[in-house]
Amino acid sequence: MARELSLAEIFQLGYYWETKILLTAVQLDVFSSLAGKPRLSAEIATRITADEQALRLLLNALVAMRLLTKTGEAYENSSTAEKHLVRQSPQFIGHLLQLHDAEWNNWGKLAETIRSGERSVDRHVFETDPELGGNVLAVLHRIGQQSGPDFARRLQLKGALRMLDLGGGAGTNAIAFCQVYPTITATVFDLAPTLRLTEKTVKEAGLDSRISLLAGNFNHDRLGGPYDLALMSDILHYQDFATNAALVKKVYDHLLPNGRLLIKDRFLDESSTGPAWTTAFAVHILINTQRGACYQTSDAMQWMQAAGFASVEEVERTAVVQGLKLNG
Repeated sequence: MARELSLAEIFQLGYYWETKILLTAVQLDVFSSLAGKPRLSAEIATRITADEQALRLLLNALVAMRLLTKTGEAYENSSTAEKHLVRQSPQFIGHLLQLHDAEWNNWGKLAETIRSGERSVDRHVFETDPELGGNVLAVLHRIGQQSGPDFARRLQLKGALRMLDLGGGAGTNAIAFCQVYPTITATVFDLAPTLRLTEKTVKEAGLDSRISLLAGNFNHDRLGGPYDLALMSDILHYQDFATNAALVKKVYDHLLPNGRLLIKDRFLDESSTGPAWTTAFAVHILINTQRGACYQTSDAMQWMQAAGFASVEEVERTAVVQGLKLNG
């Protein structure tokens, strides 16, 4: 039997204070103002154009949150903040936090959305702020470089395969697959503005001779090919059920006989009460997309079966579903 929450834990769940303190510090670029050396609050206030008295309250809270340290009256970045929250750092993740801050007002409309069932946004922030979207994709690419090769290896692919990375973003998965399997060539299909970043990451990986880029809207444009392998990674939760079913059928039509489709996403379990992070992500999708949703693996398998795939199976629990196209 699961342990019940204490009253203190319930209060802690309800406090969003520290979250907004961190997001505001990133927005004001507090951590970059402290890059490499301790500074007094007056100096920081001058550097970021802020009121010193108000800023000092924020800085003290950041010290308590262990993101800053304080010696006498001087503030300094923690090692973690210096590594991940200073804009000039190659491991800066602030753009992802800025995305959460950009979605802050949408969260304020959650009660209204739950009552009415009506969404308050008509476009995702990636569409309204392409520059932020590109910066976030760059952060996710850097994070994905650590997990992508392991995912590719777990699939144990063989032979010379032509791969489609649909909605492939920065090309993270295409790069990982090509690095793990020397005989694979890949096409990354995404919107033209996104592919500007993809071109950069592919060239940096030295794979521009094996990875091609194809611009378009995957719901409306042809996908090239035919392909031996297609990957749809973290794109279907932005769309409704019927649109996803049609897209899976479209991918089926672009696969060669014996071709394989992999759908990798944040799926809910059969009860829709886990994994815990995904249940919260489902609420995030509700208020930050026009038509998106979190689905179960059974939904993805249903789309595949309706499209004509055989041997449909869940290959990684609440994470990856695979379908095979019959020969002929």
